[in-house]
Amino acid sequence: MISTLIVFIATEETYEAIEMASIWVRNYFGHFYLYLGLGCVLFLLAIALSPLGKIKLGAKNEKPEFTIWAWTAMLYSAGMGAGILLRAVQEPVFMQQNPPYLSDLPLDILALEFTFYQWGFTAWAFYGLFAMTIGYYLFVRKKKVLISSTIEDILHNKTARTGIDVLTIMTTVFGLIAAIGLGTTQINGGLIHITSSNLGLITTLFLTTLISALAFYSAWKGVDKGIQVLSKINILITLAVLFFTFFQSDILKILGNFLAVTLHYILDFIPLSLAYGSYDPGITFLTDWTFYYWAFWLAWAPFTGIFIARISKGRSLRQLLLGVLIIPSLGTFFWFSVFGTSAFQLIEGWGSYNNEFNGVFSSIFVFFENYPFSTFLNITTILLLIGFLVTSVDSAVFVLSMFSDRGKKDPSKKHRLIWSLFIFLATIALILLGNAKPEVDILVAAQKLLIITSLPFAFFMVFMAMVFLKELLNVSST
Repeated sequence: MISTLIVFIATEETYEAIEMASIWVRNYFGHFYLYLGLGCVLFLLAIALSPLGKIKLGAKNEKPEFTIWAWTAMLYSAGMGAGILLRAVQEPVFMQQNPPYLSDLPLDILALEFTFYQWGFTAWAFYGLFAMTIGYYLFVRKKKVLISSTIEDILHNKTARTGIDVLTIMTTVFGLIAAIGLGTTQINGGLIHITSSNLGLITTLFLTTLISALAFYSAWKGVDKGIQVLSKINILITLAVLFFTFFQSDILKILGNFLAVTLHYILDFIPLSLAYGSYDPGITFLTDWTFYYWAFWLAWAPFTGIFIARISKGRSLRQLLLGVLIIPSLGTFFWFSVFGTSAFQLIEGWGSYNNEFNGVFSSIFVFFENYPFSTFLNITTILLLIGFLVTSVDSAVFVLSMFSDRGKKDPSKKHRLIWSLFIFLATIALILLGNAKPEVDILVAAQKLLIITSLPFAFFMVFMAMVFLKELLNVSST
């Protein structure tokens, strides 16, 4: 709340400082993020495919706590959620209309390949590294659910370890505020599109209150009765929307693109990850897109990774890592293949493109206007946005509660209530601030702040991975 007050007093100055700092991070450390992303993917694959992959998170004969279906639903809802709805149409079309680099590939294939790249293995590798490390120390070494637990055998300075945990909490809070703010903005945009009415601040505040209340209830019920159930509902509705669109579109074209682009993505993954040679889209494009995505995934990695670790008891490192890298990535690839290919064909049928899909918050609603039952689809999309926001917030509230309740695997409900209220009030404050200072986009500033706070985690991840690998090698040699 103090930080919000400071921003209110010196709004433009704070915004300019955040803008300059985020650009500085992306300019000077953007390529480091690329190398880190590629390194994470290769590191996780090496562990998963080596004898170390047999190590189980828990007792040797312990079975997974959740089925593969429930596990996948929860990790996907927490890790991606509303983002795939925001970008389903807008990003592939943008990449088609503004190719990242010159290529012999057809524009449709190139656009989808770059979209796959930004939503694929690298994002989930950032999550997977934290999930693997935290899961090992939680279920094998029996340590507390804290980021600092991963390096406490090496770093004995308690103040430094506390600082790492505090930074994790701050980054998680900013990420949640930005997610709720952006999510309610898209929901509001969908409602305006459907009702053709000018819905303002009151609607946004109501949506924020609704999402926060549902997230609190879900977190209060816990993983088994709250988060798991809502995550399954989200995924079932998402699959229904996905396959309705799939069967209403050119099925063979979508399947052809999905298979072709997935193959190109796998073959081109290393040069794409290094922005090497002809695969380099240039610093401006990288700064606006890839560096920003990598910083955002990094910022969300600690709390998402901890949540994935919490639900992965009884799985081997191989099951965890291959599951995290492959299952959600393939699901995301098919999602973008369906919506991207269908949008490309709509544009081709129109004969010209006048930025109909340019708006991040409106593109999917405009897209559904071209399909049967468009109003029903748009209402369903709004409900999905609410559901995904709730599952992102409730899992984060649960993780924050674990932090504040001395690293307990099942934090007290008092901590869940406190964090739910704090997130709600902080989001309300930010939205009100954004309306009080319309000349500055406060929500974009909150997002850009994540880019700044993700930089320490980028360096910490390298240190954490080295410590963890040493731990595994020592265990395997004894």
